[in-house]
Amino acid sequence: MLLIYLTVVLVLLAGLLVIPLGLPGLWLMIAVVLGLAASDYLSWTFGLTVTGAALAAELAEFLVLRSFGRAYGGSRKAFWGAILGGMVGLFAGLPVPLVGPLITAFLGTFLGAGLVTYWETRSLERSTRVGWGVLLARSVAVGLKVAVAVVVLAAVAVALLL
Repeated sequence: MLLIYLTVVLVLLAGLLVIPLGLPGLWLMIAVVLGLAASDYLSWTFGLTVTGAALAAELAEFLVLRSFGRAYGGSRKAFWGAILGGMVGLFAGLPVPLVGPLITAFLGTFLGAGLVTYWETRSLERSTRVGWGVLLARSVAVGLKVAVAVVVLAAVAVALLL
């Protein structure tokens, strides 16, 4: 039993650590929680509540990105440029474990939104503003998802101990 609990906590921690990289770590955590509910280690009410919190975090991330993008003058294309730039940055990553891909993913977000805006407007000032806005939005969204993931991890740990 202790080995199962330790494995669960380690997988949940791994999920938490990959969220800033733009990977679906929160959904890995939810899969583990639902697996625990299916195995009768946790209740389905608990599992579905945690899943609802994850869905709320995803919706909040989308709303934060959209609202910051608009507030800083970004277009829908700039939003998608930021998403694509973040993915390219993640996979291009600097050769420093964990920190390298994190830095380049955030840099890619900035560059993706900025380059698309520059292509649309030919204004360096506006493209820089949109890039910073989307970068700020991504930072807020990642912070939000990490906070939800920390709560999920703590709630699962407490639920397993009880």
